[in-house]
Amino acid sequence: MTDYAVVNPATGETLKTYPTIGDVELAESIARADATHREWARSTTVEERAELVRRVGELHTERRRQLGEIIVREMGKPIREAVGEIDFCAAIYDFYADKSAELLKDEPIELLDGPGTALVRRSSLGVLLGIMPWNFPCYQVARFAAPNLAIGNTILLKHAPQCPESAEALEQIFRDAGFPEGAYINIYATNDQIETVIADPRVQGVSLTGSERAGSAVAEIAGRHLKKVVLELGGSDPFLVLSTDDLDTVVKTAANARLRNTGQACNAGKRFIVVDELYEPFLEKFTAAVGAAQPADPMSDTARLGPLSSATAADRLADQVKRAVDQGATLVTGGERDGNYFSGTVLTDIRPDNDIHHEELFGPVASVYRVASEEEAIDLANDTPFGLSAYVMTNDPEQALRVADQVDVGMVFVNGIGLATAELPFGGVKRSGYGRELGRFGLEEFVNKKLIRVAG
Repeated sequence: MTDYAVVNPATGETLKTYPTIGDVELAESIARADATHREWARSTTVEERAELVRRVGELHTERRRQLGEIIVREMGKPIREAVGEIDFCAAIYDFYADKSAELLKDEPIELLDGPGTALVRRSSLGVLLGIMPWNFPCYQVARFAAPNLAIGNTILLKHAPQCPESAEALEQIFRDAGFPEGAYINIYATNDQIETVIADPRVQGVSLTGSERAGSAVAEIAGRHLKKVVLELGGSDPFLVLSTDDLDTVVKTAANARLRNTGQACNAGKRFIVVDELYEPFLEKFTAAVGAAQPADPMSDTARLGPLSSATAADRLADQVKRAVDQGATLVTGGERDGNYFSGTVLTDIRPDNDIHHEELFGPVASVYRVASEEEAIDLANDTPFGLSAYVMTNDPEQALRVADQVDVGMVFVNGIGLATAELPFGGVKRSGYGRELGRFGLEEFVNKKLIRVAG
C-alpha cells in the first residue's frame, strides 16, 4: 500500500494513489535542487525571481476552482473556504513579488569608530526542505515557498500523505510560472527518507508545519546535523470575552473562530474564557450558534462544516470528547458522529485535571470556561503547553493592550478573527514552535545576513 493517496473523507473512497519516491530518484532531486541553486540563484536578481513569484500567484487565481476542488477531495474543506484559501495564497505571492526587493536590500551599518563602511547583504542559503500539513494544502506551501524562492533558495517539498494531488498541482504551477525545474521539487518521501534528506549536507534548513510529535522528531534530526529549523505546531488558542456592548457580534465571531475549516486550524479559537457577568448569556447564544452549524456535503457552496479530514481524525476527536465527559465535563450540545462528520460541540465544567484541559481539540469542539476577573482569565489563558495565538474581545482599548502584553503567545488579535494577512508575521512560542512565517520576518528566516566591512 502506498503512503500517498487521495481518500475522500466525505465518502471514505480512495480516489487515487501515488507511489513514494525511490532512493535513487530522491538523491537525484537533492542534486538537482543544489545545482539549480548554484546556477540560478547567482545568475538572477531578486527582481527577476520576484516576477516568477508573481506569476505563481496569477496561476493560483486562474486555477482557483480546480485547486479548491482538489482540497475538498483530499481533506473535506467546504468548497467556499477552499477557494478562499487559494485567494489568500495569491495575496501572499503578490506580497513577496512586490516587497522582496525592498526587504532584501543592503542594510548599511553606522560605524561607531574608525574609517570605512559596513553593510549587511542578505543572500540565499541553498536547498531547503519544506514538510507541509493537510489542513491548508496550498496556503502552507505559499507562506514557505514564496519568500524563499524570491530569496533564491531552492525547495524540496514533502506534502502530507493525504494531499498528493495538491502537491502535484502546485509543482506544475511553479513549472508553468517559469521556475527552473530544480527550483521547486515535489517529493513523495517516507519519514525514513526525510531523515536522509535532512542529514544531507547540501540541505541548509527545514520548515515544518504539523504536530508536536513531528516537530520534535524533525528538530532532533536537524539538531544533530546543525540545520536551521522553523516549526509551526499545534495550538489551543484562548478566546477571552472580557467586555462588550454587542454580545451578538462577539458570539458570531466566537462561533466562526471555532468552526472555520471544520475546527481544524492550529490558530483557531478553541478555549472560550468568559467573565462572570457575560458567561450565561454568552453560553446560551454560543451554544445555539455552534449547534446550528450542521455537517454537509463540502462541495455545497452553503456548507459550513465538512467532514473531518480522515477516519483517524474523527476517531481521535470522538475519543477526546468521551474522555472529557467521563472525567467530569458537561456536554452542552453536540458530540455526535456520522462517519467522518462531527457535529458542532460545546463542553463546559472542564477542570485542570481533565485531559482536554491541556490537549488540542482539532475539530468543531469548543471548551467554555467561566472566570471571575481579568487576572483569572489571563492565568487560564496561559495554562496550556501551547502558545500560538490569542483572541481578546473587549471594548476597553487599555484592557486590550494590557491583556495582550500578558498572554504567552506569538500573536494576539483584538476584537476580530481572520485578521492574518501576508505582511503580518505568523508563529508561536512554547510547544507551538519557533520561528516566523510571512511578512518581513518570514523572509529573514532562511537568509545569509552577510556582513561586508570595508576599511577606510
